[in-house]
Amino acid sequence: MIKKKECVAMLLAGGQGSRLYLLTQKVAKPAVPFGSKYRIIDFTLSNCINSGIDTVGVLTQYQPLALNEYIGNGQPWDLDRTFGGVMVLPPYQGSKRADWYKGTANAIYQNLHFIDKYDPDYVVVLSGDHIYKMDYSAMVEFHKRNGAACTIAVIDVPIEEASRFGIMNTNEDYSVYEFEEKPKNPKSTKASMGVYVFSKDKLYDYLKADEEDETSDNDFGKNIIPAMLRGGEKLFAYPFKGYWKDVGTIDSLWEANMDLLGDRPVFDLKNKSWRILSRNASNPPQFLGNGATVENSLITDGCEIYGTVINSVLSSGVKVAKGAVVKDSVLMSDVVVRENASVFYSIVDSETDVGVNAKVGEEKEESEGITLVGGGLKIKDSSVVPSGVRADEAFLDSLYKQAQEV
Repeated sequence: MIKKKECVAMLLAGGQGSRLYLLTQKVAKPAVPFGSKYRIIDFTLSNCINSGIDTVGVLTQYQPLALNEYIGNGQPWDLDRTFGGVMVLPPYQGSKRADWYKGTANAIYQNLHFIDKYDPDYVVVLSGDHIYKMDYSAMVEFHKRNGAACTIAVIDVPIEEASRFGIMNTNEDYSVYEFEEKPKNPKSTKASMGVYVFSKDKLYDYLKADEEDETSDNDFGKNIIPAMLRGGEKLFAYPFKGYWKDVGTIDSLWEANMDLLGDRPVFDLKNKSWRILSRNASNPPQFLGNGATVENSLITDGCEIYGTVINSVLSSGVKVAKGAVVKDSVLMSDVVVRENASVFYSIVDSETDVGVNAKVGEEKEESEGITLVGGGLKIKDSSVVPSGVRADEAFLDSLYKQAQEV
C-alpha cells in the first residue's frame, strides 16, 4: 500500500527580517523570541498540528543555525513522526548547481521533491513570521467545497491601511476577480495574509512555468497569483476573523507583545483549546523578592524580580534588581537590569546587562520612538541610552566616547 498525505504544509522561514534590525543580525526572523517564552515560528507550527497537519517542510536560508537547532526533531509540537513530521529544508547543492532561494515561489519549486514524497492532494503555503491562531483544516475544506485551484486567506483591514497590503477584490461568493499589490486606491479591504491552499497539480503547473520565466521575481504575490488569474483559474478568498499580526517591524513586534497583556488581552495565549507549543529550556520558577512590584506584565520561568515591572513582557532568566524599573518594554532572555537602572519603552535583546543607575529609553509619552538594544551588550553604570535609537556595540562605544569628551 502506497502511503500518502492529503495535505502537506510548506513554511517559508528564510527571510532576513531586516526591519527588525539588531534582533535578526544572528537569527532568522521566525526564531526571534516573542511573548516571554515563545519564538515567532511557534505559532505557525502550533497551528499546523492543531489543524491536523502533521507534515511540514520548513524552508530556511538566512541565519538558519538557531532556527534549525530550535526546531530539532519537532517533538515539542508533536511533529516527530516516522512518516511525515517536520523537516528543515535549506538550499542545497544540486547535480548542476547550487541556488539560494530567489523568492517565495522559487523556494517551493526547489523542494517539490519533498512534496512528491507524500503525494498530497493539497499544499498549504505559510509564512513563519506572523502571530495568529488559525485552523488551516477549515480553510482546506473551504478550498475543496469551491473546487478552487488556489485559496488565499484574507483579513479585513481599515480602508486607510489597505494600501500597505496585497488586496483581493472578490465577488459576493468570495471568488477572486482581481489582485492588487499595495494599491494607491484600494477597491476592497480584503488583505492577503500570505496563507495559501493550492491544489497540488495546479501549484506544480504554475511553479514550473514561473521558473522558466527569466523576468519573474519568483514570488507568490507578485507572480504566481496574478498568473493564475490570467490563466482563468478558480481563486477564492478565505475570510479570517481572528487576531493576526505581521511582526516584521520593531513597532509591530512591540505592539504584538503588548496585545498579550491585561485581564482581557487582545490576543489570548491562555486558551487551552488551541495551545501554542514551544521548545523551552527547563528553568526554575519565577521569583518575586520583597518589595517587588509587577503590574500588567508577562513574567516567565526563571525570572527574578526585586524591582518594578509595569506593562512589560519578560523572557526566561531576566533579572530586575532592587530599585530598578522596567516599563512598557520587552526583555529577551537573560537580560539583567541592575540596581536603580530603568528601561522604558524599549526592546532589549538577550544577555544584555543594563548597569547600575543606567537609563535606557524614555517614558512612552516623552519618547522619540521605541529604543532597540542589541544582544550580549554591557550598558555601563550611570550611562544613558536615548529613546528611539538602535543601540549596537558600535553605538554604545560612540556614546561612551562622547560622554568622556564632555
